[in-house]
Amino acid sequence: MAKRQSHFVCQECGAVHSRWQGKCEGCGSWNTLVEEASAEDIMTKATGKASRTKGKRLSLSRLDEPIDEAPRILSGIGEFDRVTGGGLVPGSAVLIGGDPGIGKSTLLLQTAAALSRAGHHVVYVTGEEATAQVQLRARRLGADTAPVSLAAETSVETILETLAAGPAPALVVIDSIQTLHTSIAEAAPGTVTQVRASAQALIRYAKLSGAVVILVGHVTKDGQLAGPRVVEHMVDAVLTFDGDPSHAFRLLRGVKNRFGPTDELGVFEMTGGGLAEVVNPSELFLGERDVSSPGAAVFAGMEGTRPLLVEVQALVAPSRLGTPRRAVIGWDSARLSMVLAVLEARCGLVLSSHDIYLAVAGGMRIAEPAADLAVAAALISSRAGVALPGDLVYFGEISLSGRVRAVPHSTGRLKEAAKLGFTGAIVPPQAGAEGGGARVSEVALLADLVHRIAPNGFTDERSKPPSGDD
Repeated sequence: MAKRQSHFVCQECGAVHSRWQGKCEGCGSWNTLVEEASAEDIMTKATGKASRTKGKRLSLSRLDEPIDEAPRILSGIGEFDRVTGGGLVPGSAVLIGGDPGIGKSTLLLQTAAALSRAGHHVVYVTGEEATAQVQLRARRLGADTAPVSLAAETSVETILETLAAGPAPALVVIDSIQTLHTSIAEAAPGTVTQVRASAQALIRYAKLSGAVVILVGHVTKDGQLAGPRVVEHMVDAVLTFDGDPSHAFRLLRGVKNRFGPTDELGVFEMTGGGLAEVVNPSELFLGERDVSSPGAAVFAGMEGTRPLLVEVQALVAPSRLGTPRRAVIGWDSARLSMVLAVLEARCGLVLSSHDIYLAVAGGMRIAEPAADLAVAAALISSRAGVALPGDLVYFGEISLSGRVRAVPHSTGRLKEAAKLGFTGAIVPPQAGAEGGGARVSEVALLADLVHRIAPNGFTDERSKPPSGDD
């Protein structure tokens, strides 16, 4: 009898190793390798024979053949439909992840209730809670009257048999994929093998039946979706639901979408009656501005196809430490180091003896390089002790040479700023955009921005003579 083949799989990143070792070479985690059966053994156990059968001939098609546009199922929740690309596509599989308690189950229960009220058959399967707990949440959300079919089960075979026996559903919600298990995989629930096999079975059901399957996934300590990365490649769309626990705002982002644009953003507000849509998130993020304080600049950014205005706050304070602090919330710390280096090398403004604190208001997270100019403006304002004009917005990318580069979607940014009452904008040169009612001022070099904010300028601290006390 042939020897049973096995390998060791990391439970954090899904990397496969031929032998056990203490540290995973893929992600660097310790003691996360678990021995699991090979894929060939799993298929042999499931089918009773090795997968060496002869394949069948496929019918090939051409790229220029006419096709029907994929229909959409609208949930009635505008922010959710925006992120999914205009609604859910029948036969698609969607993976949504987020921190515990952030509101994933609440969002999906409200979506399931909205679709069922619109006449669609919806099945909600929970593996983490009892049906009574879900019913209590639905009563609190006012969704208990919606005709949603509810079940509490963790066996994939039982779930698929139940779905096949009843009427064909339009939407199936699985909360969560880490709690499911299938008999074809010899591993504990939540392991890489079980998550991959369970997800594959549910995705196959979605493709054959035409139902939309939404899988809820856990996240790791660093905010990444738990389990093997192959699950993210298997599904059609990956959504992340996050937010600052100290704020009521919740952000739904589209990381991957085969049927629509990526990097879309949906904004919700957590209330006593569930998640409420935020139609104008820019006005919400700027609702508590203090225009009289130095170190605050408004950034006109883009999230997917939506222009969004957020406030960037900076605090520059003298430091008594040998290594000054650098604390960043909502932005890339490496990007902040680059802006500080350009301010020193190209503008003569040295901040190496100061603590730097930078935060994006409202719990928002910015990944755009276009925020460089707004961050630099906030830093210069805080260092000079001069408040920036409250009717200006900033956007532009800073290069290592100190030049300010143009960024895309300038017209949309300026129109959003004008709609919210901003009368001016500091932008890169030749932005090729109309102000939409806002007065546009161009800066070609970062030094121009320094002179604009602090007309008296800064003394070059690198050439400043030492004091008599030294």
